[in-house]
Formats: sequence, C-alpha cells, structure tokens
Amino acid sequence: MNRIIKKEFLSENVVKLVVEAPLIARSRKAGHFVIVKVGKYGERIPLTIAAADVSAGTITLVIQRIGKSSAKICALNEGEYITDLVGPLGKATHIENVGTVVCAGGGVGTAPMLPIAEAMKKAGNKVITVLAARTKELIILEKEMKSFSDEVVIMTDDGSYGQKGLVTLGVEQIIQREPVNLCVTIGPAIMMKFVSLLTQKYEIPTVASLNTIMVDGTGMCGACRVTVGGKTRFVCVDGPEFDAHQVDFDEMMMRLNAYKEYE
Repeated sequence: MNRIIKKEFLSENVVKLVVEAPLIARSRKAGHFVIVKVGKYGERIPLTIAAADVSAGTITLVIQRIGKSSAKICALNEGEYITDLVGPLGKATHIENVGTVVCAGGGVGTAPMLPIAEAMKKAGNKVITVLAARTKELIILEKEMKSFSDEVVIMTDDGSYGQKGLVTLGVEQIIQREPVNLCVTIGPAIMMKFVSLLTQKYEIPTVASLNTIMVDGTGMCGACRVTVGGKTRFVCVDGPEFDAHQVDFDEMMMRLNAYKEYE
C-alpha cells in the first residue's frame, strides 16, 4: 500500500496526488507509467508518472475523474492509501539533443508531457510547449511547464485564455515561423491524430504517447493492442510512445469507445 502525501485539485475533475513510492521514484524515467488499484476488487488503471522526488521517495500522479474507478482514486485524501501501485512500466522516452522540440499537450495529457519536456530541455533542446484545452479552467500545470520550456503557447477552444483555436493551430504557427526537429504529442486520441496529420504534411518526426485500455500492464492480456505500421503492438510493453505517423488512430479510437456506456 502506498500513502498519499499531498492532494491538490488542478481543476474541478483533475486531481494531483503525491504518493510514497521510493523504489519507483528511484528508477522511473520520462515516459514511464504505473498501474494503480483502489480496493481489493478495484479496476487497474494506468497513470503516467508526472514527476518524481528521489530524496522524498515520492511520485506524482495526475488523475482525471471520468468513471467510477477514477472517481474512487480522486476521492482519496492525504494520509490514505492506494491499495496497489505497480511500476515503473513501459519504455522510457528516447531523449537526445535534436534541436527544437514542440511538445503538444491536450488536457490531462500535460501531466505525462511534463517529465518529457524536462528531459528534452536538460538534453539541450529548445523546447516549445503548446498547451490546449476546451477552456481556461482546464489548462493544467502551466507554471511547471514554463520552468522546462523556452516558450509556452496556450490554446483554448473558447478563447477564454491564450489564443482561441485548437492545438493544431498553435503547432502550425510555430512550424511556419521556425524549423522544428521533433514533435511530441500527448492528449485525447483525436487530438494526437490531427497533430500527427499536420506534422506529417511538414515531414516532421512525431512521437505520440498512447492512452489505450490496459489491464495487466505486461502485454499478456492484449487489451492495449494497437496497429503501428501495419503490425500489432502492445502499448504497455512496446510503448506507450510510438511513431505517430505509423499509428492507426481510427482503430485505436474505436477500441477506446468500446466501453463508454459502462463508464
């Protein structure tokens, strides 16, 4: 069991938890995730590690309240415990100095983007971050992203904060003003699809961190399978990051919607 050290609401339905997990904090890298479970018969939920503090022995998780299981996690308070927490899982982000990196994050996708932006900046890259959400209240971790970015561009659907428009508008404006060597995109599948289509037009290498349904996190159940470059891949062990231009996003979205009515 892992004790919750700190709880903070980033928005009405998004909670940040700082959790005791010294072994995971020590070995985690950008891109890694954990699987959490609340209660003996709780659902297993994958969550990317947004940050880690080795000296304090803690990791930071960001959870969006959507269905029953995520609501149970969000309802936990400081001093209470997550029943099971397993990780770090998945493959770490490939980090190198490539030049200029655009990090396009949508909604809670900003949380897993944070450690990637940090690692890319520390590797010597110029990091330009585009944060997008439907409205101002849903923009999260802006201050934290600014500390690891040379520039942060804010996009909101309703124009309540930053510039009005979708994430693709912000990304394309950057591409048109200066050379971009790599794009990393994390967020809703439909957002990643259109970021990928945009960067493909400009022939910019793009990495997408996929948020498929997961059960065991070890590649045995097959629930997280996706088609990448015409071949079946398992997000939990082969990913979660893939060449976005090779991902079959339409198939992925169809599988993500399979259990919507039960949420």
